[in-house]
Amino acid sequence: MPAIEFNMAFFDEKFTDVNYRMKVLKMFPEEFQKGYALYKSGKLGPDDEYLSWEPEFRRTYGWYLLDPAHTIKFNINGSDLPIFINALPAILDLDAAQELDRKKQMQKLLKILVQKLPMDKNGDLIFDVDEARDIHNTAVAMLRRAVGVDVITTFADVQSIDISDKNTSTSTDDLEKVERTVYNSLGVSRNLFNTDGNLSLEKSILDDESTMRNLLLQFNVFFDRIVMKKSTNKKFNFRLCMLETTQYNYKDMSKYYKELTANG
Repeated sequence: MPAIEFNMAFFDEKFTDVNYRMKVLKMFPEEFQKGYALYKSGKLGPDDEYLSWEPEFRRTYGWYLLDPAHTIKFNINGSDLPIFINALPAILDLDAAQELDRKKQMQKLLKILVQKLPMDKNGDLIFDVDEARDIHNTAVAMLRRAVGVDVITTFADVQSIDISDKNTSTSTDDLEKVERTVYNSLGVSRNLFNTDGNLSLEKSILDDESTMRNLLLQFNVFFDRIVMKKSTNKKFNFRLCMLETTQYNYKDMSKYYKELTANG
């Protein structure tokens, strides 16, 4: 059961109006009012534990230890930070990469019809400008109902220049690289979320169960404390235990419990 501290400076920083602040404070349990009184009297001094924090997050005063018998907190993996929060920058990059990939896919659907008008052996134009315009307009009229097709009529040579890297022997998916970066930032395998086979799916389920097991045990402790406080019978002691069964493992767990019962 973790010890929980609350910073009483919260009330001064969030509620500038004194009357409204006192109304909010009275909505909290009495020990918050006691801690706030100690804070205002200057008895909640600096805490050395918080001196190592980054300056922008540092708050070295006002921390008040709440009664462990009446407080509880739930987190995953013993950290107050949300899981997977380190992947937020990579997710933003993935969003930008997906937008770029969408534009590239749309660009692949576009076609350009190039009409190169001939010249004579002296390099002079065979068609004058008006004739070239008519030829161009005729092609445009023929393709006006075509989707994603443009027409270019020119006397000059047309050349396409591709600046992509062609030295790699195998083609690679750039978007897949960005997605892999996201999972690397998460610190987990991609198969945890998107499996490629039956074995990967099985391991992914085990990883999910192991992640949530820590939270389940905290719930167990919380409700067990409530049961013990509510129990007034002097002859019996009641304990609460949450079975670690899921939709995927209940058959195996049932068999396991049956074997334990058979063994006494």
